Parts: sequence; structure tokens; C-alpha cells
Amino acid sequence: MTTALPITSSDRPTHGGNRNWAAQYAQCEPEAIVDFSASINPLGPPPSVLTALTDSLHSLKAYPDPNYDRLRSTLSDFHGLPMDWILPGNGAAELLTWIGRELAQLDTVHLVTPTFADYQRALTAFDAKVMHWPMALPTCSLPLVTTMGSSQPKTCGLLLNNPHNPTGTLIQREEILPYLEQFGLVVVDEAFMDFLPAHQQQSLLEVVLDYPNLIVLRSLTKFYSLPGLRLGYAIGHPDYLQRWQRWRDPWPVNTLAEVAAIAALRDHSFQQQTWDWLPSTRDALVTGLQQLPGLTPLSGAANFLLVKTEVPCTQLQKDLLKSHKILIRDCLSFPELGENYFRIAVRLPEENDQLLTALAQALQP
Repeated sequence: MTTALPITSSDRPTHGGNRNWAAQYAQCEPEAIVDFSASINPLGPPPSVLTALTDSLHSLKAYPDPNYDRLRSTLSDFHGLPMDWILPGNGAAELLTWIGRELAQLDTVHLVTPTFADYQRALTAFDAKVMHWPMALPTCSLPLVTTMGSSQPKTCGLLLNNPHNPTGTLIQREEILPYLEQFGLVVVDEAFMDFLPAHQQQSLLEVVLDYPNLIVLRSLTKFYSLPGLRLGYAIGHPDYLQRWQRWRDPWPVNTLAEVAAIAALRDHSFQQQTWDWLPSTRDALVTGLQQLPGLTPLSGAANFLLVKTEVPCTQLQKDLLKSHKILIRDCLSFPELGENYFRIAVRLPEENDQLLTALAQALQP
């Protein structure tokens, strides 16, 4: 049993999924925390991936292929894109660092907010000049981002994500395409795009070969429930990718992460299982939240929900941890949201029901 610690702003994590931090306050082991703060697919990891990992343990005695040819070939087949337009990384976070360095070389970086805190981390690390463009909440419409006032618009960059994090809004492809003509470099983080079936996705991957100023960032850890292995990839013009390869440390992707990714991408039954599970489970969770006093969930297309709350989110977070060992994501790392919102992952139906029951108790007058 751990000793309970107060939750303070100085030690509050900026990312979800920090069960060790939550367990200190809940006075339990990290494994006892029901984690709604990290938007990870609760159906995984796929058994096919676990089998591949077990079968590949012997390969740990050798260094990974520094070019990751097997992984890039698999991703090339998966997306129908050339291998040299694909760069795997140690999670999307590692690639964001090099994207931040690239964007910082431009005059200004335009950032749609609220947004993932790691963007600001990557841009600040290289002293980028950042201009924020706030979304209109709760409609979550994409702001009219413009380089008006810049003498050379093509020397500006744009960084956004789709589906949008933290609102879950799916931005239509047609809304983003005009920016590719306006900005010198456009980076679109599609970390949650694979939670939609192919016919519903609004990915820019189908036009990436036509726009050398477009970078699309993808994650394999959320959909396949592999955050501990750290794996993401960037798709864009080889000139960018080769430069980032020179900037970073060798072997950023470990052997088991590569093996897991290849097995996951080939597991079409798991992909379909996820697409079958998510919509109805998410709808049921939205309905349950709407019935609770003081809570207004925003509609979204991803595997998480942003919820407006009349009770300060940090107070709800404390109550849920102390009484139910449930961790929700506070939104203090999103300055535009603060105490007025929290974010939750869509988990298994029985876990979602557990959350709804706990929230009902915490919201009692």
C-alpha cells in the first residue's frame, strides 16, 4: 500500500496514462487503476501481435535493421505508398521532435488550439515562433487559419491533428486541402484516424504524393494497444525524412516494436473487430453522460470523448481516484479548456458503466 499524496499542479502529468501518479493518490497499486485518461484500444493488443513477439524474442541478440526495410515495406503495402516516403519512429513523440525542428526553421508556425501539449513541447524546444488559432467550442469548427499579415506566406507552417485531439472532431479533407496551397509546410497528425473504417476516414495520405509540403503523422500504439512499445511513423517527401534520419539517434525503433507493427498491420480481423465495437459503445457512453447532471459530452469520431463539466474537472478527478480508483484526463494542459472539461477514453462496456456509476456518485449534491 502506498502513501496518499496530494495532487498539486507541479506534479500533475501533461499526458494521460500515468497510472503510477494516480496510484499514489488512490493508495493502490498502479494495476488497480481503471485508466480512462489514455485513449488506448481496450480490445488489444491483438493475439497475433503477442504471438509474434513471443516468437521473436531470440532476435533481441541482434541490432535492429537501421533502415527498417521490412517494416517500411509492410507500411508501403498497407497504404499503397513508396517505401522512401515512410519513416518509422519511437512513437509519434520522437517524430514530433524532428517535425518541431523542421517547423521552427520557418518564419511562423500556426497551431490550431486546443491541441496536444506535445506540439508546444516540440516547437518550444527549437524556439519556434507560434501563432495560435482557437477552435470555436462547443461546435469545434476549424478556424479560418490564415497567413494574412505575413509578407511571405510560403515561409509559414501549419500543424493540426485529425481527428482533432482533444475534441474528437473529424475534419473533412476538403477543409484542409486549401492550406496545402497556402503554407510552406503542413503537418497533419492522424494518430486516431485508423479508428474509423477506411470509407469514413478523411486522411490526407491519398494526396501526399501530390504535395511535397505535406507531412502526415500516424501512430500504431493507440489502435493496437501498444503504447509501451512506442511506435509511430511519418509519411512525406523523402527530403524531409532523410534529413530527420540524419538528425536523430540510430536505431530509434527496437526490434520487438518492429515485429509487433508488422503483425498488427496484417491483422485485418482485429481492425474490423475494433470498427464494429467502437460506434455503438461510444454512443452508449455518450447517452450515459448526457443523463448525468452538469455534464455535456461533445460528439466525436475517435475513441475518446471531451466532456464539459460544471464541477471543476480536478475535483472530479480527485473524487474518482479516491473513491473508485478511476483515472480521467484533466484538461489543464489545454489552457483553453482548463477546469471546465475532462477527457475520457471509450473502454469496454462494463468499464464504461463503472465510470458512469462513479460519476453519478461524485456529482451528487
